[in-house]
Amino acid sequence: MTGRLALVGGQEWSDGCTFDTDLLAASGGAEVLVLPTASAYEHPDRAVGKATAYFERLGGRVRGLMVLAHADAELPENVAAVRDARFIYIGGGSPLHLRSVLMHSPVWEAMLEAWRDGAVLAASGAGAMVLGDPMVDPRGGAFTVGLGLIEQVAVLPEASSWSHERLRRTISLTSKGVALLELDEQTAAIRDADGRWSAHGVGNATVHLDGAVTGLEALPA
Repeated sequence: MTGRLALVGGQEWSDGCTFDTDLLAASGGAEVLVLPTASAYEHPDRAVGKATAYFERLGGRVRGLMVLAHADAELPENVAAVRDARFIYIGGGSPLHLRSVLMHSPVWEAMLEAWRDGAVLAASGAGAMVLGDPMVDPRGGAFTVGLGLIEQVAVLPEASSWSHERLRRTISLTSKGVALLELDEQTAAIRDADGRWSAHGVGNATVHLDGAVTGLEALPA
């Protein structure tokens, strides 16, 4: 049985992310393995520092794993760390860089194995974007290939920062049968181990499917 999956709309590790307490408890441990991969060119050490201070307030501890390039995603010690983790958190930043590092890598395979073995997997911003397939292309709002942890789902995080026209264009370009999950910052769509989805946090989680707005029940179990 898989672990919980949390897709976060951005502004991770901040006070509005009240769902993190439950995710930490669900992991059955106290350690959170943070991958600042998406912020590789934007001071990844600062991302780990922010996560460390945040989770300490929740009674947890953070281990930062500096998988910043594809070569890092092939190192046996990084693969082992991911496979053994019970709570993995992918931070925000550049979805295109994150995808290039993880795609077809041993670390990505280890992440899938850990999640399928019951580990909690959380991903915010860019992290949430790359887990779907197709993936919203941040360069223009059209679509490209994602990592495909959840298929036929495209994730659009930080929705409040998108203009009405850009959002409308992305919705219009979404293929039939693909669910577009629109997430506000500090908001998570969480899939439980039994496949049920629920929304948590301070904002909205909206699903667009075949031109209509629907609920999270439209997402695949």
